[in-house]
Amino acid sequence: MVTQLLEQLTTLFKQMDRALIAYSGGVDSTLVAKIAYDILGDRALAVTAVSPSLLPEELEDAKIQAATIGITHELIQTHEMDNPNYTSNPVNRCYFCKSELHDTLKPLAMQRGYPYIIDGVNADDLQDYRPGIQAAKERGVRSPLAETGITKAQVRQLSQYLGLPWWDKPAQPCLSSRFPYGEEITITKLQRVGRAEIYLRKLGYQGVRVRSQEDTARIELAPELILEFVLNTDLTQLVTQFQEYGFIYVTLDLEGYRSGKLNRLVAPESQK
Repeated sequence: MVTQLLEQLTTLFKQMDRALIAYSGGVDSTLVAKIAYDILGDRALAVTAVSPSLLPEELEDAKIQAATIGITHELIQTHEMDNPNYTSNPVNRCYFCKSELHDTLKPLAMQRGYPYIIDGVNADDLQDYRPGIQAAKERGVRSPLAETGITKAQVRQLSQYLGLPWWDKPAQPCLSSRFPYGEEITITKLQRVGRAEIYLRKLGYQGVRVRSQEDTARIELAPELILEFVLNTDLTQLVTQFQEYGFIYVTLDLEGYRSGKLNRLVAPESQK
């Protein structure tokens, strides 16, 4: 099964002469970058967008992974924080984020002679509310993983098969996803969420989320880690640290981490 999926992706990339990969450093776009480089060599370029919604640690991971693969890697600045349609945090916030990304990448691709822009959207992403996918489609972006029906689990299987050491890397969407729709996003808020999540990572908790609502931080962990967290963490010290970051209240979500949890508040008609 894995070899069949790899063959499908390989065939797709062989049909391309040159490709620019919208490369976040996540497991999806890194797999795409790996296969693109294996097929196209120096005719593949990975580009990472840098903005306040990207953790500095994630950017460093992206650099290391690109260097390990061997693909040429460049950085660009995006300015979604200058767009009130984005910072006001509507339910389709991601549409404006991806519009900014691809409106920045497209001129670069045209200037450098890359006829294809590729992203890491997978088949599972098509089943969730992802308005950013529409923005990419409108700009002619290709999604090889989705086009070949490859799911997140299969992305990890393929990455492990290819020997990529980050095959089990936790998903890390942009920091703006930590805020309930309708709450304004600011650089200060993004930074305090980022610092809080880094603090929890250093305690040994991966795949953690710090959801922010006004002055309250809500920690989401994998359900099976909640009891360990409560018993083994110095909660007083944690609260003090979070308050230094700018939060007033610190809570723990007893349901645990669930991807796309904030989309529960989005009315079905708004997801169309």
